[in-house]
Amino acid sequence: MTSLLGLSTYAYFWRMSDRVPSPMSLDDALRDAATHDGVDLFQICDHAPLDTASDERLAGIRSLADELGLTLEVGTRGTDPEHLARYLHVAQRLDAALVRSMWSAGDDEPDAVETDRRLRAALPAYEEAGVTLALETYERISSVELVAVVSAIGSPNLRICLDPANTVANLEHPADVVARCAPYTANWHVKDFDFTRSPGWVGFQYTGVPFGTGRLDYDGIRAAIEPDARGINRVIEFWLPWQADSADDSTGDAASRSIAVETDWVASTVAALFGVDA
Repeated sequence: MTSLLGLSTYAYFWRMSDRVPSPMSLDDALRDAATHDGVDLFQICDHAPLDTASDERLAGIRSLADELGLTLEVGTRGTDPEHLARYLHVAQRLDAALVRSMWSAGDDEPDAVETDRRLRAALPAYEEAGVTLALETYERISSVELVAVVSAIGSPNLRICLDPANTVANLEHPADVVARCAPYTANWHVKDFDFTRSPGWVGFQYTGVPFGTGRLDYDGIRAAIEPDARGINRVIEFWLPWQADSADDSTGDAASRSIAVETDWVASTVAALFGVDA
């Protein structure tokens, strides 16, 4: 089995946002991703237009990805069975083998019993289609609860999308989350992160940092989940702060800096991870 290296829409967060003068489209991001040596995957994650995209539009995305040599995955939020059915449809039209989702979506925060019921309703269709539903680790739900639901249902098509950076906000140590979730992991969101003192030394900021400069134990996670042996794709994403010198960024300098830094982070992270495989 192989572990594909991919980029997420979260690696293009600012460049695709309306805070920059000329936002990249999804097609632009796909084309850019394909220019990076070693990138064979693109995860279209939390991209609202997919909620209502026509089959014609989905066919166009799939055709472009084929032309560029990219495998696709998709991501959404929530466990409502109708919504998960919609994203199974999206996945099938995009020939995507994995849908990443999250336990909650906005104000919809079901408890474990309701989440179990919803997932059991949605999963038979995923199993029939051969598509994996991977629920991401994050701060709104403990990894203990997440693993409990996934293990209780026991479906090979219900797995975990591992992102131990998210769970720090719930006072879970990344190493504990990795160890707990490793047997159920099917997707890995790779981003580096660190704490810095806030101005005036009042509290801390917890943000993304360039790959290899923060607290991400990449080698330790890789050893724990064995992505190559298990076919777990690695998806690069960032927590890149908006690059403003102050609250006033009306000059547009912040936008240009954010674009430049995000572009650099993509190139340097891909190069570093591709180098691991070389």
